[in-house]
Amino acid sequence: MATQLTKDKFLKEIFDYENNKEWEFEGKLPAVIDFYADWCQPCKMVAPIIEELSKEYEGKVNFFKVDTEAQQELAGAFGIQSIPSLLFIPVDGKPQMAAGALPKATFVEVIEKELLVNATEA
Repeated sequence: MATQLTKDKFLKEIFDYENNKEWEFEGKLPAVIDFYADWCQPCKMVAPIIEELSKEYEGKVNFFKVDTEAQQELAGAFGIQSIPSLLFIPVDGKPQMAAGALPKATFVEVIEKELLVNATEA
């Protein structure tokens, strides 16, 4: 299951952008963050894919969701202008943003190539 992120939880578990200028990931596992809104139709298409992937990559990749309506400051900190927007965060290195309703195959490709995680590896 993807975990809902609030600003406070984001600052503790992902990146404390209030105190750090340079990106410094706080997590132990790579992460995918889905910036969405309940009224957004493309977001509703992505939601079940995120849930499937959270099961397939359980223990390997953390999946989070940010409601851009409830967490406007957090969405603003990342310059979210269109939703869904997806932030792919490797353990080491810079995060990458992707916009739009991506198909599952694209998620898998980015997770394996950018986050260096394979679902089938033990």
